[in-house]
Amino acid sequence: MGLLDIFVAALMPVLKVLLLTALGCGLAIDRVDILGEDARKHLNNVVFFVFNPALVVSNLGGFITYKSVAILWFMPLNILLTFIIGSVLGWMLIKYTRTPHSLRGLVLGCCAAGNLGNMPLIIIPAICKERGSPFGAADTCYLHGMAYASLSLAIGAIYNWSYVYNLVSILDRVNRCLRVTLRKINPRKLFAPSTIGAIAGFAIAIIPQLRKALIGDSAPLRVLQNSASMLGDAAIPTVTIVMGANLLKGLKGSVIQLPVVMGIVAVRYVALPMFGILIVRGGVFLGLVKLDPLYQFVLLLQFALPPAMNIATMTQMFEVGERECSVIMLWTYALASVALTFWSAFFMWLVA
Repeated sequence: MGLLDIFVAALMPVLKVLLLTALGCGLAIDRVDILGEDARKHLNNVVFFVFNPALVVSNLGGFITYKSVAILWFMPLNILLTFIIGSVLGWMLIKYTRTPHSLRGLVLGCCAAGNLGNMPLIIIPAICKERGSPFGAADTCYLHGMAYASLSLAIGAIYNWSYVYNLVSILDRVNRCLRVTLRKINPRKLFAPSTIGAIAGFAIAIIPQLRKALIGDSAPLRVLQNSASMLGDAAIPTVTIVMGANLLKGLKGSVIQLPVVMGIVAVRYVALPMFGILIVRGGVFLGLVKLDPLYQFVLLLQFALPPAMNIATMTQMFEVGERECSVIMLWTYALASVALTFWSAFFMWLVA
């Protein structure tokens, strides 16, 4: 596979996200007003309580098995490291830029939490279907890639709706620091709908009786899995369009400092991918990561993703930091067309 083919394969999924984002932005302008403020709030609630849990449970149940969970044990650790390193870098950024107390949770969340669900579920199938993909036959690549992306989605959802959810919901408490936040996580918030969906998905994946009852053309309860899959399919385009609508606020300006925004960009697109290369290649060298180029690519990709879209959903749910979050998302996703394409192409070359 030539360098140009790798670049095109990496660019196509990013363009899909940007097109849906632009559509959402267009639907939110005053002259159209299809995705006004009230509409976005209602859609966010539907995504939070219905689409995201359905997406998690259907993908985990459909693509993950007990055997694959045992083989892919390094991925939860890999994702945890992205959150830890991102949080440390985010805290350093906060101290350096003297970020206002009310925005510290938002900045930490954007540095720590990447788009571990939506982006891999878009990028990996698109790369597998591209002609000349470095990951082998399209069908095999798609089957394995969806298993990897589904596990990434589930683990990311658990971390997002426990750790980041609590960070964003204490934005207005000036004296609450990261250490206190981690110690006083609310158990009720820990079990957000997406987390419950992940637990249900893992149960289907590892309990043979449940899997036989729900998964497969001959499963007696396959209608439940099919219905969840239909709802889950709506999650990615809905979240992407709503995020595009939220970006309109970013175009109107904000009080957030430019060094803070550029610092988040540097953390997510420069520092974290470099740490990712060291960690993943180190894992391969030590025999902790299996010698599957597609699996290694997914692990590397988890370090180079833009901030999680769900952060925008959280700020809108709590009605805090919405405009500042819009600015951050505007710049990080605009620059993703360059950064994510570059890193995806480089990672494919590295593991191929």
